[in-house]
Formats: sequence, C-alpha cells, structure tokens
Amino acid sequence: MAEEGPSTARANTWSTATTRHLQAGGETLTYRELGPSGGTPVFLLAHLGATLDEWDPRFIDALARAHDVIAMDLPGVGSSSGRVPATIEAMAEATIGFIDAQGVSEFDLFGFSLGGFIAQQIALDHPERVRRLVLAGTGPAGGYGIDRPTGAAYVYWDMIRGALARSDAKEFQFFHRDREGRAAAREYLRRLRKRVMDRDAPISVAGFKTQLKAIQTWGSRSPHNLSGIIAPTLIANGDHDRMVPTVLSEDLHHRIPNSTLTIYPNSGHGGVFQHGEHFNTEVLRHLS
Repeated sequence: MAEEGPSTARANTWSTATTRHLQAGGETLTYRELGPSGGTPVFLLAHLGATLDEWDPRFIDALARAHDVIAMDLPGVGSSSGRVPATIEAMAEATIGFIDAQGVSEFDLFGFSLGGFIAQQIALDHPERVRRLVLAGTGPAGGYGIDRPTGAAYVYWDMIRGALARSDAKEFQFFHRDREGRAAAREYLRRLRKRVMDRDAPISVAGFKTQLKAIQTWGSRSPHNLSGIIAPTLIANGDHDRMVPTVLSEDLHHRIPNSTLTIYPNSGHGGVFQHGEHFNTEVLRHLS
C-alpha cells in the first residue's frame, strides 16, 4: 500500500487524525484513519459536498473506540486528485478501488446521504464483501423526491441562507429551525470546527455540481432489487428530512431483507448527529 504524509502514527481523536494519501485507480486519494488496527474496518462515505472535515468527531471518536474507522475523499473531492465521478455507480467503483488498494477483502460500510447511495451500490455489486451496512439520511435509486427539479434550488438557497447568517449551510439543511434544532446545529458545527490544523481542501464548484447531477440521476433510475443486499443493515433518519424524504428510509427498510429502522423525533437530515448518543449506541451494537 503506497502512502504519503507526515506520519502513519494513530491519533487519539478524529480532530487530530493524520491526513494520509493512497494511490488508487490512477489517482492520489486522501483519507484519515482512527481506531485500533485489525478486525473488520468501517469505511465512511460522506454527504454531498463533504470532505474529511465534515465528519462529526463525536460520532467517529465513539465508533473508533472499538473499530478501525477509515474515511476517504473520492476523486476530485477535497485534497484528492482527479475529477468527481459522474454517476453513483462510478463513485462506487472508485470506492472499491480505494478499498482494494488498502488490501481489505471484507468490510463494514457507513453511508450518509449521498454516501448512502454509494454504499447501496457497493452492497449490491459486492454482497460477499460487505459484512455490515449502515444507511443514514438516504434513499433508494428511483426514490420519490430525489430527482425533483427543485432539489438543487433548495441546496443553493440554504447555502445563501448560511452565508447571510454567517454560518454553514448545514445549519439549515440538516436541522429544524426551532429551539432544539438550532441548539443541535450550533453544537454540531462547533464539533466540526474542532480540527484547526491540516484541514482538508473544500470541494470545487464543478465537483459539487457533478455530485448534484449524479444525485438527480440516481433519483430517476429504475428501482434496484434491494433483496440483493444480504448484509445486516441499520437504517436511520430524522422524522422530517427535507433533503432526502424520510419516507425513503422506510422504503429501504421494507425492501432490504435483514434491516432495522430508527426514525429520530423532531429532527431532519442530520437527525443521526442531533441524537448522537443514541445513534452511536445503535451503530456500535449493530457492528458488534
């Protein structure tokens, strides 16, 4: 495995984890790793526009106490070289290339939002390799609402709202605008800012637009036969997800044979991070 970077030593927290680089598929892909080596690693697949700095440290620190956790930037994202893959299928292929370059045969997958689309595709393409699957804030190919023409408009409007409020768009995209949601958003964004050195590069505008188009294409696909996902699957979402409608999490649960579903109250797309302590416990139980 070819690596670059200042050190390969393991950090104690996600906010201080070393940024590493790996050659895969002709590109240099950026990743960070936390937790004990050995055992089945958990690969994390992120949401629209996200880089390594978008992962909630509270979630990863809890997960890494018992598991080897690896988060990556796909080609064209963050500090990785190359161009953003144009389809979910191509993103899944790039992810498998990265996992193969790590020398890993069996693995667990956690996919949030866009990452959940990619995780489903991998679990369908390589069912024998996925031991456990977690799908959060996501939905199936052909899912109602994913390909809505106004989807991009909602995303850009929330980005404008964030800029006007001198905040992050995720405050509006992920959380309710009530007292509880605002408090959860502040705490979530505070945790994301914990890392002050060696931060990842932001995704380019072109890369962001490519991801948006891939999401809309995924929503217009013919539905997959999700009975092909054989890994035990934990599905979770907030009860009012305006990014990927909550009903699609329920649809996944009905169509994936060995699955469980948790819907968190009074929360949106970021419900799994708003209800972090409960969600962390559920994920650790599921992976064990």
